[in-house]
Amino acid sequence: MTARLRESLHTAAAHVPAYPVYERALATARRSRRRNALAAVAALILVALAGAVLPPAGTPAADPAAGAEAALPDRVGVPPFGSLHATDRPRLGPASVIFTGQAPGLMHGDEGSIIAVVGADADRYRIIKGEIEAQPGEDTVLSPDGRRVAFTSTGSAQPRVEIVDLVTGHSRTVGSGVPGTIVAEPAGWSPDGRALVVRDTVPANPERSAYRQMLSVVWLDGDRLTRLADDHEGVGSPVAFAPEGARLAFQTGRTVSVADLDGRRLSSFTLAPETDLAGKGAWSTDGRTLTVTRRDGGSWSLRRIDPATGRDLGAMDTPAVSGVTAIRLLGWAADGSARVVAYHPEPRTPTAFDAPLDMDQRLAHGNVGTVRVLALGRGADAPTTLLTAPEDVVAIDVSDDVIRSGRTRDASPPGGMGPRFWFWTVLITVLVAGIAAYRFRKGLALWLDDRRGRRTRGLGGSSS
Repeated sequence: MTARLRESLHTAAAHVPAYPVYERALATARRSRRRNALAAVAALILVALAGAVLPPAGTPAADPAAGAEAALPDRVGVPPFGSLHATDRPRLGPASVIFTGQAPGLMHGDEGSIIAVVGADADRYRIIKGEIEAQPGEDTVLSPDGRRVAFTSTGSAQPRVEIVDLVTGHSRTVGSGVPGTIVAEPAGWSPDGRALVVRDTVPANPERSAYRQMLSVVWLDGDRLTRLADDHEGVGSPVAFAPEGARLAFQTGRTVSVADLDGRRLSSFTLAPETDLAGKGAWSTDGRTLTVTRRDGGSWSLRRIDPATGRDLGAMDTPAVSGVTAIRLLGWAADGSARVVAYHPEPRTPTAFDAPLDMDQRLAHGNVGTVRVLALGRGADAPTTLLTAPEDVVAIDVSDDVIRSGRTRDASPPGGMGPRFWFWTVLITVLVAGIAAYRFRKGLALWLDDRRGRRTRGLGGSSS
């Protein structure tokens, strides 16, 4: 190589910009870290989304036997905003109590009811969106084992009853096959949970100026169904199954009827004024007598009657309940005491509850201020309060297993915000931050490069 050529090459090389190997390596490493960080955030979002719809790995399904230690909470509270639904994971399992009301947090949409569901052995709350003014214990019923809730379906094209299984999270709808029905609602469960009594409301004339109600027994494990009653006066009371499950009693107007599961009428009789079939727990534990409630002035008491003739067998040795619009008998505890729901009047209602009044008016949402569950002990001087509820909780139902066990527990209802609120808050925040970072990625990259340049110059100055 000549000296001239060597000089020309050196000159050309001097004008070629140097490749910043170190700086480029740092930039490549930073880009790799950013990609890894974004991938990690995306993975976390996917995991969070999967957790909302899939069970956590290794989490066992809800065990129906978890209700073995079921107990009545000594108080209930309004479900927090953002509470899990009854079909959400993790599954709730059997429930002890369901209730509704008009308090904030117990309404949805255009006056639809939120059915609050409380776990059998702990203060785990779930919600179900039900029909307007749903009434647990009347038209929304908890199965004897607390596993299923039956209520009027809000999503069916035809009037039907929806049943949610709290153990599996599955739901299904059932109907009685009554033609022309405009409302279908559950009225009571058989003791073994295999059959449900459905109450249908149908027009009584072409002008639809009057309606009648029909009762049907629907078996859930097949297509069998039985018609029980078809009466223009209406069938508004809860259905009371006898302990052996072969007979049931229901009230039509002032008449109580006893029938078997094939629809055969075994007896029928008229009740005395101010007397009503007591509730779903109306049968005695041995199935020999029925219980009715009687209003005397401003107090309510329990009496026994003969299910074959309606003959009054006398008052029970349980205390009377005063200052309430009505009482409903839930059942009998192991110690022989009666468990009743006491409906306390709404202070602002103009209705006079110490005067004759139909039961459906006494239990109407606007006439009830709150409810309590009471124990009426044999020979006791006064009722014992077992459960209290906030104002505007106006209807409640308790599982038969909880009633029979007689167990109660100290409760601490959840407060603050529910899991659904926090899930969506975090998810939306992450998504908004991700979208903003993507839209302003160029400005963000310049800002990061500027910071890196300053840091590099600072390090170079300190080393010199």
